[in-house]
Amino acid sequence: MNLSVNKKVAYIGCLGVIGIISTEFGVIGILPQIAEYYHINIGTAGYLLSLFALTIALTGPFMVLYASRFDKKKIMLYALGLFLISNVGSAFSPPFWLLMVLRILPTILHPAFFSMAIAAAGKDASPQIQMRLTSIIIGGIALAQVTLIPFTTFIASIYAWQFSYVIQALVILFTLAILYKGLPAMPNTEEKSFKNQLSILKRPKFIAGTGLNLFLITAWFCSYSYFADYLSKAMGLTDPQISYMLLLFGVMGVISNYLAGRLLGKYMISTTLFFLAGTFLMPFAFQYVTPSFFNISLVVGFWGVMYGPCFLIGVGYMVSAAQDAKEFANSLQTSFGNLGVSLGTATGGWFISYYGIAVTPWVGIGFGLLALVMILWRAWLDRV
Repeated sequence: MNLSVNKKVAYIGCLGVIGIISTEFGVIGILPQIAEYYHINIGTAGYLLSLFALTIALTGPFMVLYASRFDKKKIMLYALGLFLISNVGSAFSPPFWLLMVLRILPTILHPAFFSMAIAAAGKDASPQIQMRLTSIIIGGIALAQVTLIPFTTFIASIYAWQFSYVIQALVILFTLAILYKGLPAMPNTEEKSFKNQLSILKRPKFIAGTGLNLFLITAWFCSYSYFADYLSKAMGLTDPQISYMLLLFGVMGVISNYLAGRLLGKYMISTTLFFLAGTFLMPFAFQYVTPSFFNISLVVGFWGVMYGPCFLIGVGYMVSAAQDAKEFANSLQTSFGNLGVSLGTATGGWFISYYGIAVTPWVGIGFGLLALVMILWRAWLDRV
């Protein structure tokens, strides 16, 4: 595969990630409205995010091992098809239990999409080019946060939360058409045994990278999962103002994700330590800022910069320790990343129920410390 084809796969993969992530994380901006509509508390509404992520964590590696034997293009199409069904069904505001089922449905192939896209884009490329191409695909997470998520939150604030699902469905339908027409068939040409792929689970470097991925994402999602509720109740912002903050958060995340993609290949440890520092600094920034719109914007911008590359960092650490089983490593990154989303959301929700929404930014510090331990362990392993 030549570099131009690699880039084409990466950009189409990025477009797919935008649709997928807007479905997964777009619910964050409308959680208060969903809670009000179904007459449930915010913690219960948070299950729409945490159970989505937990299901991916539990099923992802097995589904990717199974799906890796099939044509990558077909798996990516099937994955987006499930997300389309999920969004269309959710737009009709079904009973809460059915809304939950529709949320969980596309998790079956969620990790497979990421794994297939990253593996296809990085085929026959050097490790440094692979990281840049991966940053394009993972950049879809940040782009979703700067485009669809704030836009759908803004539309939901004007009309109703159901409209966010309509918009997401249209974007995924468009992506399906681009993927179908834009990519050639990508059949599996290299049979890998399950035993060889599972062997990466015994490698200390891979274990350290997995731990970092889990704890770093957990640290961020203790607070990010309740972004809208925190800015509304603790900072006093209106719904339109929160949509602007989501836009700012996403813009800064896109910038930092791009920079991290350039730096991680050369300075993995120092780059990771820099962005990890945000989990310790962000709570103090919110604690001591005066609650004006401008000052809150500065803190949210800082939050977006520090949060932006967390998924890319996880990919970098885990795949670098498993070059011989990239698809499986990518699936584990997605699974443990979503386990972090679920654990962070559940932990944040528990603290909110006992101590109130104002405690949210402080909850992730403990997980940040655990992530620091994993970084230092990996640095030690790289030297021995």
